[in-house]
Amino acid sequence: MKVPVNWLKDYVKVDITGKELGDKLTLSGSKVEEVITTGDEIQNVVTGKIMKIEEHPHADKLVICQVNIGKDELLQIITAATNMKENDVVPVALHDSIIHGGVKIKKGKLRGIMSNGMFCSEEELGIAGDKPVHGLMILPPNTPIGKDIKEVLNMTSSILDFEITSNRPDCLSIIGMARETAATLNENYNMPELNYVPSSHKNIKDDLQVEVKDDLCRRYIARGIENVKIEPSPGWMQERLLDAGVRPINNLVDITNFVMLEMGQPMHAYDTRYIQSNSIIIERAEKGEEFVTLDDEKRSLDENVLTIRDGKRAVGIAGIMGGLNSEIREDTSSVVFESANFNGTNIRISSQSLGLRTEASARFEKDLDPNLAETAMNRACYLVEKLKAGKVMQGTIDIYREKVEPASLKVNYNWINKFLGTKISADEMAGCLNRLELNTEIQGETLKVEIPTFRRRDIKIKEDIAEEVARIYGYGNIPSAIIKSVSTRGGKSPKQKLDDEVLRALTSSGLNQSISYSFISRKVFDKILLPEDSVLRNAVAVKNPLGEDYSIMRTTTIPSMMESLSRNYSRKNQVVRLFEIGKVYIPNKDADKLPDEKNTVTIGIYGGVDYFNLKGVVENILEVLGIEKFSFERESSNPTFHPGKTAALYIKKNQVGVLGEIHPGVLDNYGIGEKCCVAELNLDVLYRYSNRNKKYRPLPKFPSVVRDLAILVDEDILTRELEDVIKKQGGNMVESVKIFDVYRGKQVAEGKKSIAYSISYRLENRTLTDEEVNKVHDRILGALEHKFRAQLR
Repeated sequence: MKVPVNWLKDYVKVDITGKELGDKLTLSGSKVEEVITTGDEIQNVVTGKIMKIEEHPHADKLVICQVNIGKDELLQIITAATNMKENDVVPVALHDSIIHGGVKIKKGKLRGIMSNGMFCSEEELGIAGDKPVHGLMILPPNTPIGKDIKEVLNMTSSILDFEITSNRPDCLSIIGMARETAATLNENYNMPELNYVPSSHKNIKDDLQVEVKDDLCRRYIARGIENVKIEPSPGWMQERLLDAGVRPINNLVDITNFVMLEMGQPMHAYDTRYIQSNSIIIERAEKGEEFVTLDDEKRSLDENVLTIRDGKRAVGIAGIMGGLNSEIREDTSSVVFESANFNGTNIRISSQSLGLRTEASARFEKDLDPNLAETAMNRACYLVEKLKAGKVMQGTIDIYREKVEPASLKVNYNWINKFLGTKISADEMAGCLNRLELNTEIQGETLKVEIPTFRRRDIKIKEDIAEEVARIYGYGNIPSAIIKSVSTRGGKSPKQKLDDEVLRALTSSGLNQSISYSFISRKVFDKILLPEDSVLRNAVAVKNPLGEDYSIMRTTTIPSMMESLSRNYSRKNQVVRLFEIGKVYIPNKDADKLPDEKNTVTIGIYGGVDYFNLKGVVENILEVLGIEKFSFERESSNPTFHPGKTAALYIKKNQVGVLGEIHPGVLDNYGIGEKCCVAELNLDVLYRYSNRNKKYRPLPKFPSVVRDLAILVDEDILTRELEDVIKKQGGNMVESVKIFDVYRGKQVAEGKKSIAYSISYRLENRTLTDEEVNKVHDRILGALEHKFRAQLR
């Protein structure tokens, strides 16, 4: 919310700069987002008096002016403007000056004659507003010469832009911020004039009836204005509105906008000519009802939208915007002023459903104080009489069924000191609270605080009272203290640490992290060839999806990874190595409970890779997590993967995930023309079996003996089975078994494959002899020949 400091000064004494005021208000709890000083960019522009005007000898549309800027000699300026004359006072941008928009002005020659600057219009000074600009800005004849234009035009005022939180609707007004300013600076503030004397003899109750048919309207006040004279608002009111970012329209409309900004209570004015049946009814719209708002847009309403009706049709959307069918026109002669209070939640829902958010709705949706409606109405009527914009009629229609009354709260001032860690006296506390209009009475050790209705939404418990004391007393005056009984040591949780380890393992393996949405479409289940009865198709539906592509929560991350691989393939990326750490959402058997969220890591690679590359990345993860006992079992039932090139990862008897080549049919569905390998692992299970306790092992003192073993076996024999036999037969002499080649080709019979292993033999207490190694190596080969009919190559 923008608050001009000059407007604030109408109600409270402010003798510090806008920047200083912004800092003090921020420290007292009113956060200032920005301090805007009008005219900041204008530099080196002064007032000058045109002493002589001559025609330019080389240009028909230029003239040469001699200008007095308060110095000993005249300054020569060349201009194409035509609206000035000799002895006029105008703004003069000198050499090395800056005007609106950051434009720099330099002296230079125009058609061969030197010009030492330029004259300025309102537009070039940034003060034109919406009105058209024709020629230079002509200042009053008595304007001092040689003065900075910002001082002359009062362009040094500041505007404070506040971030108003939802619990402080009372601050959505100039008066609200004046109250905060007065409390912060320990000054008094003055309420604007509210008293008026109706100048009309008519009574609105004789001409209008109001009926409230819905509890969404908590209060409705109406007063009548006759003999209306529509004309522009006075300059001071237009200036205030423009500084606050509101465009002036005419005196009646400007009064309602002025009161809304000043008091924080939205108002509306209806032309009585268009109020049919001399009645106003507040009730909900009919479903599908169409209504044209003041912005000339046709909008479709539903039964949740509260409307203001004239007995036959809607003339306004309650709390949001009036209708084009009752707007104030140039020939309007009588109006009905409306000052009402509506349910904030309903206003917000209606505003969102209509796609229409206004200054009024932004205030109503924060639940304004119903008692403010009368104060604002009195202020508006006072302004009508003061500006002679019309005559206020006798009487008031005020429907207020459940009146909101002030509350009171008792709190022990010793408790406040203990809570804040301070030693503030009861008198000081009462003084702080009284400055905020929280009238406080000291009763022994107890403070009895009266909560005005405009703060009832914000102050409900004793901690709220302590907060008010602290911010007015000054947070800087509260001594620092170490928090007791609370551990302040920061650090990552065990899961976060394991996440970091997995992240490092994957990036060290040459993979790049990707992120995808947890929302997917049901269509992806068909793309990854899931059968109709698959449990993964049972997904959590999103109640308000952005579209069909984001209509459910994913139960598997494979489609998300395939989308990423497909996108990279379509963009001609030849080598892709991706991983994602994310969640899947499994519906709970109890429909009233939230779904189970499972942490997963998904790996997707293509471009010169095969299953063993993927398996190596998975083994790196297992290694950093300290998981030693695991196994890979052949997996041929998963329809998403190639049946002969896929494995399931097991730890003990728990399946942790699946890894392998993607099925060719799935690749076709995603438009990928080469082999892809994907793994999906359950991180929760991996973390459960992780072991981060590292034990020291000294480097081997004795050398190892490495022997290679290349054998021919049947195609369907798993390498894991071969490795198990090698380790079992080698006993404690086999230090490691590494596969370094798998060959299928011309030299190998069909249905066979050649697998080559590098076997490392070592003992910790002595050096092995060739005879010992040969004996174990032969035993291993014999076992492979016996069990798998392996042949030595």
